[in-house]
Amino acid sequence: MKYLICSDIHGSFAATQKLVKHFNELACDYMVILGDTLYFGPRNPFPEEYVPAKVAELLNTLSDKIIAVRGNCDSEVDQFVLDFPMLSDYVLIIDEGRRLFITHGHVYSPEKMPKLSKNDFFFFGHTHVRTLETQNGITICNPGSASMPKDNMPPAFAVYDSGQISWHDL
Repeated sequence: MKYLICSDIHGSFAATQKLVKHFNELACDYMVILGDTLYFGPRNPFPEEYVPAKVAELLNTLSDKIIAVRGNCDSEVDQFVLDFPMLSDYVLIIDEGRRLFITHGHVYSPEKMPKLSKNDFFFFGHTHVRTLETQNGITICNPGSASMPKDNMPPAFAVYDSGQISWHDL
């Protein structure tokens, strides 16, 4: 399976349109959203083209292809406008015998890891900073933010395909 992995869209319709375009062009099987989908929170500036209703509408066209978790800026009321579940703190995906632990990063993080095994993957968002490292045989990946990166890098996402991770700029 091929997964487009993104985080921290924060209601940016411009970023969502680009993500969907890449999802289709790269022929991904699923889009994994690591939280903070619709809202930006009180500490952040407005993202480009902040239109959460249009983000929900566009993502709902892919609802059978989306795996999502709740971020710290997401709430239960968001679920009313989304046609895919997004209220879990984590999702566990099994892909070719590897576990992919999917979370936002405010509950589980590289500093507070769940029990994983060598060759497993830990994907998180929250920090808006790209990360790709290995600790004790576990690959840790943060794709950065699709709308508001904080690492002097462009908005981005990652693709996971058969145990390999690649970076992509929006």
